[in-house]
Amino acid sequence: MKSEVALGLENAGWPVLLVNSSGAILRANPAAVEAFGPTLESEMPLSIIWASENGPLAEQFILQWDNSPSAPSPLKFCAKDGGIRSYLTSICPLTDGPEKLFILQLLPNPAPAPAKDSPTETLVHKQKLDCALQLARTVSLDFNNALTSILGHTSFLLAKAEPNHPWRRSLLEVEKSAGRAAEIANDLGTFSRQEKEPRGQSARNLNSILQRAVDLFEKVEGKKISWTLQLERKPYAAKFDEAKIQQAFVKILENAVQAVKENPQITVQSRNFELAQGSQDRDVRLAAGTYVCVEITDNGPGIAPEVLPRIFEPFFTTKGGKHRGLGLAWVYGIVTNHGGGVAVSSQGGAGTSVRVYLPAEKRVVQDNHVSMDNLNGSQTILMVDDEDLMLTMGQTILSAFGYQVLTASGGQKALDIIAKGEPKIDLVITDLVMPAMSGRELVEHLRKVSPQIRILCTSGYVPPPAQSEDSAYLQKPFTSQELLVKVKQVLNASGSTSVD
Repeated sequence: MKSEVALGLENAGWPVLLVNSSGAILRANPAAVEAFGPTLESEMPLSIIWASENGPLAEQFILQWDNSPSAPSPLKFCAKDGGIRSYLTSICPLTDGPEKLFILQLLPNPAPAPAKDSPTETLVHKQKLDCALQLARTVSLDFNNALTSILGHTSFLLAKAEPNHPWRRSLLEVEKSAGRAAEIANDLGTFSRQEKEPRGQSARNLNSILQRAVDLFEKVEGKKISWTLQLERKPYAAKFDEAKIQQAFVKILENAVQAVKENPQITVQSRNFELAQGSQDRDVRLAAGTYVCVEITDNGPGIAPEVLPRIFEPFFTTKGGKHRGLGLAWVYGIVTNHGGGVAVSSQGGAGTSVRVYLPAEKRVVQDNHVSMDNLNGSQTILMVDDEDLMLTMGQTILSAFGYQVLTASGGQKALDIIAKGEPKIDLVITDLVMPAMSGRELVEHLRKVSPQIRILCTSGYVPPPAQSEDSAYLQKPFTSQELLVKVKQVLNASGSTSVD
């Protein structure tokens, strides 16, 4: 399509059109093409699909809303199968530039005025909820892509900047703000999915997640913290959602970093833990079985005895109005949803210890932690994403660390590059949500035509299905370090790589 203006609702489940004041359709999302046919992609006039029952001509309707968005109006359009479809149509002016542009959204139009509490009214409410959830999914997806680009570039610059660089403090603030925005995007995505069951989880090594979380805090501005890592050399395999468990450890470490003052010291330990019979640690009841225990200890002032029983209460905080009091409540929710428990012990003036117990299998998993000092590579990587900002970010970071990087803005373009045979592709990094050909469809094609190519999937919205031991998945948004570490892990893995 000729228009360079981003439509912004490419992945919406309902038709969305970008039109100009003359009524020419400049862009159409996949749902619109599905409803009205591929001719929409050739800048056809809106009048071609505009039903005569609507009264005013399409151009007249558009010009009515030249300066303000409209309330949804029931309008009819000619579908590609020849039928007439009714939609609740809203129009919103987009720009004030040389060419006036408008976004038309065509939402499903429920039957009018059903009886209260009737099955039809229930269906109407469901349709409204579905539209709201779809909009939340779209916003979450676009938000995550933007945040991934921000976090990627910012963390890349931080890694290159000297400790006393004058811009370092501002970059840290950008990274912190993007991290908080990522939490909001994650909450929005979780709401939009209405998840009732946990994601598929594979048994893996908890040490790598711990190390990654610690790496985020080792260089805290204004604090020379003494870090001690005592990680189990042969940790048992624990099942967990990588992104959520990392969030939990980051929250605990954030509290520890804020607590330590004079001679700051933080110790992070992991150890295998076996119980022949049930036991209890503070308020945590542990059934007989095998666990991995992570203990994070600081030498801060400790928690007052009257406060300690309330630390997991939502919205309870002792840090003042700038904090929402959701940190440890979030940790508690994540860990207990994994079948584990969180115990906290503290004494005034003697610091605080937080112990996280996760159920584990009594078998050792290899420690796949990659040193942050050894992230360079020379392999050829093909990065596939429909967002240019993602391709630019990935190419910038990976190229700086020695990789040869090719980019493709869609699945078919990626397959065309691979079909040439030169250069030989070692790794494909693909987004799971793309128009025309999804990431999952691309992966299926790759397994048929080039089963030797390793695959790393990314997404900020689509949850990975049940994972296997050689799975490769990176949750958006991610930092440059997280991208480089995951790429190194996938390239160094033995055997074929399957997809999350």
